[in-house]
Amino acid sequence: MKRILLLLVLACGFTVAMQAQESAAPATETVDQTVADGPQMTFETLEIDYGTIEQDSDPFRIFKFKNTGSEALLITNARGSCGCTVPSYSKAPIEAGAESEVKVRYDTHRLGQFRKRVTLTTNVGEDPIILTIKGKVEPKPAEPAAVPASEQGIFNNGGGK
Repeated sequence: MKRILLLLVLACGFTVAMQAQESAAPATETVDQTVADGPQMTFETLEIDYGTIEQDSDPFRIFKFKNTGSEALLITNARGSCGCTVPSYSKAPIEAGAESEVKVRYDTHRLGQFRKRVTLTTNVGEDPIILTIKGKVEPKPAEPAAVPASEQGIFNNGGGK
């Protein structure tokens, strides 16, 4: 009983301390960081769903975008959330009105559900752009054995014994 009471008191104290920290922080106003005369990235989609795929299937997906701003767009860095997600992109500036893409490779040899992010650092603004891939990788179907498991095969019915 003492343990339960102690845990309850600690939980209440922790909750009060967390709320006190949140209310002590100064309120900030969300500022729109888009620049009307600068570069702008307009993506067809920010999330691609691989769906349910078979192990070792096509690992690539492409995020297409257009520079809808008035100046050249430059991607300075693209980083996957883990080593299994590898982005590639054009290092050259993308002129105003031009289209380009970010190609993402996911390691489809890994089994199970996944949700990974690619973080783009650009000259569009201070905040990075987050792209997401998700899906589920299922194992390949078992292949039948090429050789019979026992000595009795198709042509050997064991009649000579």
